[in-house]
Amino acid sequence: MINRNDSGLSIRESSNVVNENVVNENVVNENDLNDTQKYKHLWVQCEKCYGLNYKKFLKSKMNICEYCGYHLKMISLDRIELLIDPGTWNPMDEDMVSLDPIEWDSSEFDSSEFDSGEFDSGEFDSGEFDSNEEESYKDRIDSYQRETGLTEAVQIGTGELNGRPVAIGVMDFHFLGGSMGSVVGEKITRLIEYANNHSLPLILVCASGGARMQEGSLSLMQMAKIASALYDYQVTKNLFYISVLTSPTTGGVTASFGMLGDVIIAEPQAYIAFAGKRVIEETLKTTVPEGSQESENLKSKGTCDFIVPREFLKLTLDMLFDMHFFRNRK
Repeated sequence: MINRNDSGLSIRESSNVVNENVVNENVVNENDLNDTQKYKHLWVQCEKCYGLNYKKFLKSKMNICEYCGYHLKMISLDRIELLIDPGTWNPMDEDMVSLDPIEWDSSEFDSSEFDSGEFDSGEFDSGEFDSNEEESYKDRIDSYQRETGLTEAVQIGTGELNGRPVAIGVMDFHFLGGSMGSVVGEKITRLIEYANNHSLPLILVCASGGARMQEGSLSLMQMAKIASALYDYQVTKNLFYISVLTSPTTGGVTASFGMLGDVIIAEPQAYIAFAGKRVIEETLKTTVPEGSQESENLKSKGTCDFIVPREFLKLTLDMLFDMHFFRNRK
């Protein structure tokens, strides 16, 4: 049965008509932008091909663009449902929330020293870096909690993956750009320690713009804290940690636990970097080649082990766990 709208077109035909009017890279006129905003509750625009995907069907397609196959951002709950067997998810530390440890005051932030143009709004939460934002850090946290239904930018817990008990943490880019503050760092550290104490395999799904600037050096301290917990988990206990890098994974997350997996998996065309393209170009006065910070190029340089499409991720994780446990039994 084909669903048709008021114009008599099928959903696919209607989407194609809309897509014919989408202007390609860097040439978006005001009318197109207004139309996109007007109907954004119905469609999700692909960041690569600018095709419009019908939001109602996007979850069943694992948030993969039906036109170009690009892997769009997913909320953490959808990723958990993708990887964890139904009825086995047990969340941990859901009541842990961020305070304002350094009493961040955005009015004291010198906008002349910060170029917001360095950050691609298609990849980063521009509100994370908005120096004109009068809302306090605590109010922003409250706002994101209401908007996303989450308490912080990571969900942690245990569950079963094809019947195998695992510990898993999933970052959510929709919460303050997935930025890593003291609560995110503490939750991930507690998950690692729990997995260590119960000899569970560990999965961390990364999606982050990096350390959370509103918490200053406290956010940077989380990098060392998590790395220390992982050292005990991997070296002392010889347990198995898989890191999954999704788009975007940048900054302090890339520089710490994102790259510390025994096996590092990336999604296709994922944006993975320490510093963003514009930051590098402005600082070093050099041109960053197109695609150099995407997962395919990074794999060719040995930065990650596998590039796995979303639909095969659960199977791949299960096979890797089988190989690890078989090796350890010998």
